Amino acid sequence: MNHMNHMNHSAMDHSAMDHSQHATTPGHDHGGGDGGGHEGHGGMAMTFYFGYNNVELLFTGLVINSPGEMVGACIGVFLLAVLYEGLKIGREVLLRRSQVNVRYNSMPLPGADGTMLMETHKTVGQRMLSPAHFLQTFLHIIQVVVSYVLMLVFMTYNAYLCIAVAAGAGMGYFLFSWQKAVVVDITEHCH
Repeated sequence: MNHMNHMNHSAMDHSAMDHSQHATTPGHDHGGGDGGGHEGHGGMAMTFYFGYNNVELLFTGLVINSPGEMVGACIGVFLLAVLYEGLKIGREVLLRRSQVNVRYNSMPLPGADGTMLMETHKTVGQRMLSPAHFLQTFLHIIQVVVSYVLMLVFMTYNAYLCIAVAAGAGMGYFLFSWQKAVVVDITEHCH
């Protein structure tokens, strides 16, 4: 490889270059005016900031430009985070209800005196091609999509939107987590 063909940047005349352009692109300038003073790296915010001017939310055409729009976006994100938590718990509840296929399997075990003892195990399952499993699969897809949408909202680094995600997740957990299954083994003596 010939390293002699590389450019010598120290000998270049930079005086004719126009350095007045900002690194941000239109629609990505998160600062200026009365919305907060935050400019991102290469058009994308890389630190948390409070602002409501030119905040792109997930799509190019969905831009927040006023306090009212930011409040509306925060309410929407809050409700989406509540829905996400409800969906997680709802899937657990549906899974418990669909696991009505209870089988008792007997298994021979050798006894201490050479006799055979039968030990019974309870197994709970669900069929792969059942309507309940198809519903669980569909709800899982929705849950994954909603979780990634919330992650992308958080990655805007807009503090208002991040607070809305966290508050919605907390509210959703508060509203729905009491329905979570708690498994208690009554034969366990050491708690």
